[in-house]
Amino acid sequence: MIPKILKYASILFVGVLSFCKPHISLSGASIPVEAKTISVGFFTNNTSLGAPSLSQRFTEKMRDVVSQQTSLALMPKDGDLSFEGYIADYAVTPVAIQSNDQASLNRLTITVKVVYFNKFDATKNFEQNFTRFADYKSTENISAKEPELVQEIYRQLTEDIFNKAFNNW
Repeated sequence: MIPKILKYASILFVGVLSFCKPHISLSGASIPVEAKTISVGFFTNNTSLGAPSLSQRFTEKMRDVVSQQTSLALMPKDGDLSFEGYIADYAVTPVAIQSNDQASLNRLTITVKVVYFNKFDATKNFEQNFTRFADYKSTENISAKEPELVQEIYRQLTEDIFNKAFNNW
């Protein structure tokens, strides 16, 4: 009697599993199993400020993130999943004013407009601005400090974008 119950339970369990849609999961990412390729378009710099290399650096960082955290083949365009967009804002503003009306801290803020397309599930598509910032002492020169600040901001931005696309955040 017990072996017969186990047999039916096993068949039921396998049957239930066959209706589940599998996902490839690396680093907690939920990617459709049908997806084999991904493309990251060139993110142009649509701001009037910032180094000319901002576009190239962001695009490469985004490509590195999807290459390292997924098993998808990186395509120049027309991937099963794709990212495109532009750098929408680059601003330096004072954030902490001292008693003599001078800033003790400045903030570098970067906003990236991202369009994500999922060929297999249109409900996952999005078009969204992502903004991150980093603070630095006002006594420091932005030109000297910028590479470090941009690197940290890009790390945060690409993490946010990846999580929005693949971790439903």
